[in-house]
This record gives sequence, structure tokens and C-alpha cells, in this order.
Amino acid sequence: MATPCGLRFDCGRICLDLAATTDGTAAERLTGPDQLRAWLTGAGLVPYGTPLDGVDGRWLGGFRALRELLVRVVHDELRGRAAEADLALLNSAAAAGQPPAPCAVRAADGTLARALPGPPECAGLLAAVARDAIGLLTDASARAQLRQCEGESCTLVYLDTSRGRRRRWCSSEVCGNRERVARHRRRTMGLRERSGGTAAGPVPAAGPAPAAAPVTAAENFSAGR
Repeated sequence: MATPCGLRFDCGRICLDLAATTDGTAAERLTGPDQLRAWLTGAGLVPYGTPLDGVDGRWLGGFRALRELLVRVVHDELRGRAAEADLALLNSAAAAGQPPAPCAVRAADGTLARALPGPPECAGLLAAVARDAIGLLTDASARAQLRQCEGESCTLVYLDTSRGRRRRWCSSEVCGNRERVARHRRRTMGLRERSGGTAAGPVPAAGPAPAAAPVTAAENFSAGR
């Protein structure tokens, strides 16, 4: 699922959704405080309607730094094991603040809604994301579902909860569609090569056209009739 500003919330965990705000290309989805506010709400770290007036450049720098750390740790764990120094940084982020405790409040229509007792703090929200990453990496069942997208140049990691664990791409509409288009092009080129379209030799130069036979009077009459 992608939002109009390009944010995604389909990787299966909050920490992976933060990592997905960059995909290994030059694209930066957390381009400013407004995008970070949208991500905090979309990821479910804060309830909809929570005042986020305090989100500024300092918050943005903190979440970008945690994102880069998460990308390193998750990819290193997929390939083998993360550096001890990076694990220490992750543990430090998890302990640096207290995630806000939600409250159940009565909405105007009588239903219960989730709300925060006050404006959240940056350190507390960073800690919530870091703790989510620690929970993921230390859960053998969840960790076994980690997959890296097979799309060309895509570095996103997601939880594969599909039947038979057959999910190949972070997004069927994006990376999956690109692969299908590329496969169609390869198939079309292969058919052309097998049919001789690209392997045919030079076409011999055509000789002079034969002289036309004289037209009889009867043929002229038949054509004009």
C-alpha cells in the first residue's frame, strides 16, 4: 500500500516500513517534516489526529539516522550477522526513550478510540521503532519470513506471509510489473531471433525490372468498361 507521497506500509513491520522510505535508489520519501508526520500516522505509531506540531528537522534527522541503521542491521542479518557496533546502536535507541502509552477514549459517536495523553516525544517514537526491530530479529518465526525483493536494484525487505512463501517482490504493482514487462521483452526478442528476423543476412540488390508487355486494344476496352 502506497500513499500519494510515496510512503509504503506493506512490509509487515513498522521497522521495515521505515526502511522502505528509501529503496537503494536516489529516491528519498522522508523529504521533510510533513512527510515524517504522514509516516508516523500511517505506520500507526500515533493515532490519527494526534498533534504533531513539534515534528521538525531534528526529528527528521533522527528518523533518517535510525532508518540507515535498520537497513544495515536487517541486510547484514539476512546475509549473516550484523556488526556488534550496530547492534549496540540499535539497543541504545530502544532504551533512549519511552514509547507513548495509548489511552482508550470515548469518541463523539460513542465508540472507543485510541489516543495519546499528550504530544509524543521524538525519542519515545524512535524507541518504539527500534524495539520493533529487536522484536523482529529475535523472533525465529518472524525472522524466517524475511525476504529481500527480487526486483532489479530494489533493496526493500518485507515479511513474506503469503501461502507457500512464494512472494517475490515488495510490490506486485511496482517491482513485479517491471519484471513482467522485462520478461515479455526478452520473450519477444527471443521469438524474433528464432524466426531469423535479426539473424538474416544482407538482402541481395534487386535487378532491373522486366519490361512490361504491350497492352492490346481489347485489354484497354475491358479496363475502361
